[in-house]
Amino acid sequence: MARVEAGESAGAKPEGSAGGGSAQLVIRPMRVRWAAWIGAVALLGVMTTVAVLLRSVSTGVYFRTADQVAMVLLGLLMALGILTLTLARVRADADGVEVRNLVITRWLPWSEVLEVSFPAGSRWARLELPDDEYLPVSAIQLVDGQRAVTAISQLRVLHAGYLASHPSPGAPPDGGN
Repeated sequence: MARVEAGESAGAKPEGSAGGGSAQLVIRPMRVRWAAWIGAVALLGVMTTVAVLLRSVSTGVYFRTADQVAMVLLGLLMALGILTLTLARVRADADGVEVRNLVITRWLPWSEVLEVSFPAGSRWARLELPDDEYLPVSAIQLVDGQRAVTAISQLRVLHAGYLASHPSPGAPPDGGN
């Protein structure tokens, strides 16, 4: 679920962003990944079995080899569609957070993130942004239970670290009266 990889640079950050050598937190969902792989393999198996049996079972319709190949290819395409659920990921370091939900990846510096939250009743975490906007984080999911709790805690620690080192404008300095 969550691991820290030292110095990973995938090129997802915009050019000119700082912190090239810092440790990186990588979070991926666990149960959805397992379910997607099992579902994709099962679907491909069923479609392949049906394609093989099309010519041996008398249905009143004549199926050709091209129909059988098309069934297997259709099963393969549907299995790949299911596997897109495994793409969810979060990468975070001291500079910001990269969120990939299905196929869209977005990198945000911590300065744009107001809060890392997991609202009650929500299926996944989210990053609260200015102007009442938010970015869903489908890599941290309710179904992962304790793993999700650990992941959200680790992400909050990184966010809090940024906030501690970059006080908001207009905030009184520590110890100032």
